[in-house]
Amino acid sequence: MAVNKRFDALDSFRGLCAMSVVVYHVNMVGSVTELSFFRASHLLVDFFFVLSGFVLAHGYGFKSGLRFKDFFISRTFRIFPLHIFMLGVFILLEIAKWLAYKKGFVFNSIPFTGVTAPQEILPNLVLVQSWTPLTNPLSYNFPSWSISVEYYMYMIFFALTMLRGVGKYLAWAAISCSALYMLLHDHHGITENVLRGLSCFFGGCLTYVLYRKVADRIDLSYTAGSLLEMVVLAGTITVVALPVPEKTLTCILLFCLCVFTFSLEVGAVSQAMKRPFFLRMGVLSYSIYMTHAAILFCLLSLMIVLQKVTGWQIAPMVGDKRYLDFGGPVINDLVLLAILALVIFIAGITNRRIEKHWQQVGRSLTQSYALRRAEK
Repeated sequence: MAVNKRFDALDSFRGLCAMSVVVYHVNMVGSVTELSFFRASHLLVDFFFVLSGFVLAHGYGFKSGLRFKDFFISRTFRIFPLHIFMLGVFILLEIAKWLAYKKGFVFNSIPFTGVTAPQEILPNLVLVQSWTPLTNPLSYNFPSWSISVEYYMYMIFFALTMLRGVGKYLAWAAISCSALYMLLHDHHGITENVLRGLSCFFGGCLTYVLYRKVADRIDLSYTAGSLLEMVVLAGTITVVALPVPEKTLTCILLFCLCVFTFSLEVGAVSQAMKRPFFLRMGVLSYSIYMTHAAILFCLLSLMIVLQKVTGWQIAPMVGDKRYLDFGGPVINDLVLLAILALVIFIAGITNRRIEKHWQQVGRSLTQSYALRRAEK
């Protein structure tokens, strides 16, 4: 099994899931944001965890001569630069809220209180906000709660790569199954977010073990592969959207099945996912995920100001949530498309200027260390 193989269809699905999470965080009256699938799209973060486990098991799980320093640099320079940049953006936004508050203008909450209290900054900075009940996982750039879980799971994963043979598989299975058991039985010793991550991530690792063992022996025709992909995808979408029994367990199992199915890349759906637009969404997925909360906050704040100035009810409160409403379902859907286009545009900038730049810095550091080792 080639370690440098790229799973293009899965990368594309990562981008589509990131966009679905954006839609989940947009509340727009009478628009497609109110569809049951998008109202449950927060569950797709579990898909990210499964996919990350699958991809890391492929890239590192069976790699000989793996060094922690190289792994640490690679993962840290992949995750932290954009995270720190966006944390800085949110701190600046909170300062702007504080200045407005001094002028008598309040944006939903008093600045530097609650989820944006000053004591939440350090846990966010070092990405531990999801690992302790003493911190708020949804503070500041709230999508980073899952990055907090994922980053330290990488380190657990690396430690387990030191195991050999069946011991590695058993360790992955033990962590995934025990975390899932505790998650389903409301165990309070570990935070729910961490349990979600552990169960899904190491479930993804096990999914890769299955792929590694059987993928070369699966010989599906294009028609059969297409039918399988459509059934699995339709089933996954349906379960996410509907209030099915044992939804957490069912979704995790379906996400593992979905990742395995589309890793084979044998049908029409996976081939469609290799088209340039979808591949681009996969490339931008991390930036889309990490930047969208700030973009939505700025847009919503602007609408609140316009509502106060003009008297137009374009940012009404519905229950305890702030919605957007520009006059009807059609125009609201068009505005939603414009918001998604803006998120993609900004994600393209942060991907190019921050993600790619710092990943190159990380690669340069790794190469420098490799040269020093060679010289010795």
